[in-house]
Amino acid sequence: MQVVDPHIHLWDLKTHHYPWLANPGVSFVGDARELKHDYLIDDLQADARDIEVLKVVHVEANHDPADPVEETRWLQAVADAGGSRGMPQGIVAAVDLSAPNAAQVLEGHAAFANTRGVRQILNVHEKPLYDYIGRHLMRDPLWRENFSLLRRHDMSFDLQLYPSQMTEAAALAHAHPGTQFVINHAGMFVDRSSVEGFRAWRDGMRLLATCENVAVKISGLAMFDHRWTVESLRPYVLETIDAFGTSRAMFASNFPVDRLFGSYGDLWNAYAAIVEDASDAEKDALFRHNAERVYRI
Repeated sequence: MQVVDPHIHLWDLKTHHYPWLANPGVSFVGDARELKHDYLIDDLQADARDIEVLKVVHVEANHDPADPVEETRWLQAVADAGGSRGMPQGIVAAVDLSAPNAAQVLEGHAAFANTRGVRQILNVHEKPLYDYIGRHLMRDPLWRENFSLLRRHDMSFDLQLYPSQMTEAAALAHAHPGTQFVINHAGMFVDRSSVEGFRAWRDGMRLLATCENVAVKISGLAMFDHRWTVESLRPYVLETIDAFGTSRAMFASNFPVDRLFGSYGDLWNAYAAIVEDASDAEKDALFRHNAERVYRI
């Protein structure tokens, strides 16, 4: 199976600082203590085994917030090195758009050839277990002002949020039709214990799908389903594809985070089993071409 993986993370703990890996803990996502080791292109290729990974997009890995551009500098050097086959072909960098120096950070990222966009995690939840940042960044005037700078640099925005934030995100996407948005982890459907929770996720995803500049990555599902099976993933995968169509959805691994709950091959083969009745063109789009187009790699 050939894939383009648009959501992977790399880290070199010998040379770079990742605060969350310096003092790893246990959360709903899993046991980060098991991730406290270097994870490089060779490690990804070893995990891939029989899956032929053609290209990858690296999404910021919560690198030292004091120097987010250093992560991009390092990743570009990795991509330019002869042994990496040009990986990562795409870089989604970190930025705090609510910070006074956001414009300078974006300029720094834009200087590197493989930079394609940025991500700033937006997840806010009423339950402390699920809350990432404790404030609604999309409501911050400075954040919104700096968000408009993405278009200047032709950068996409990786949209990591919860269903309760999707109405605000759709308004943001409508306000910036020239910016490509990419929903992370199929919208992070976390409130799974009620009909209302499912409805909020389903309706929020369909609202975001009305924005032509929004695509979605089907990834990270194991963070909420540690003992996943093909059948437990099937409804979320198919509902996401039904909302966005096969032209704006793409499969991704979220490795090595999802490695906590299964192998690389098992994950991609599960995706393949779920869409086995799709046409060859649809499969090509979901597994390779959409990621190449959206991230321009």
